[in-house]
Amino acid sequence: MIETEPESRPDPVLEARALQMQFQGLKAVDGISLALAPGEMLGLIGPNGAGKTTMFNMLAGSLLPTSGHIILNGQDVTRDRPEQRLGRGLGRTFQIPRPFAEMTVLENVLTGARDQAGEQVFHTWFSPGRVAREERQSVEKARYLLDFLLLSRLEGEPARVLSGGQRKLLELARLLMADPSVLLLDEPAAGVNPSLLEVIMERIQALNGQGKAILLIEHNMDMVARMCSRVFVMAAGRELAQGAPSDVIRDARVIQAYLGDAT
Repeated sequence: MIETEPESRPDPVLEARALQMQFQGLKAVDGISLALAPGEMLGLIGPNGAGKTTMFNMLAGSLLPTSGHIILNGQDVTRDRPEQRLGRGLGRTFQIPRPFAEMTVLENVLTGARDQAGEQVFHTWFSPGRVAREERQSVEKARYLLDFLLLSRLEGEPARVLSGGQRKLLELARLLMADPSVLLLDEPAAGVNPSLLEVIMERIQALNGQGKAILLIEHNMDMVARMCSRVFVMAAGRELAQGAPSDVIRDARVIQAYLGDAT
């Protein structure tokens, strides 16, 4: 009999280890551990008050956990600020995007560029060629992203004219200027009309197809089931269930806690 070695799994790109967040005696997140694999799209769901947003904010760096650790690409980033995590390859969107209303769509995307020589007075004075070259490259990249996200025709318009769904696409474009390999997406379907929702879903799937790992908080169960290979369910700050969407939506505990009593 020939023995075969067990199949090795790649290390997670993002990992939460026993995360806990306590607010004045209330444990909003109570010992949650999860792992996001390279190229995976993982859905994080749960009823209102489950602790999803608190969990998300800890992973993104806007909340410091009471205890536990966050590992990004093998490095402990538990105490890193959001901009430090972005520099390490992790970026997030928000449920309610807040673009710079009077700036153009293109200008809004350009604000996502990082580490530009033109940000420093020294280079502005003594390396004007480098500054100009980087600015041209940033504009080219921003226009590519606007085209990818179907916003090119609006690049010269002020961001205030955009619909809610278009603002979500704009925020995604601004995030992608930093080239994160791990995306935390906060309810990208919320407040979006059905036709634009299909566009957002298709673009997120395309990003995942390019190899970006995605953690998605979403109340739209149909969207989660269609897009995610795995779902993690929270309730009362704890893990309730996880697995394939088809299995999770039939789990009696999930039906009771998240979907209600209907069968």
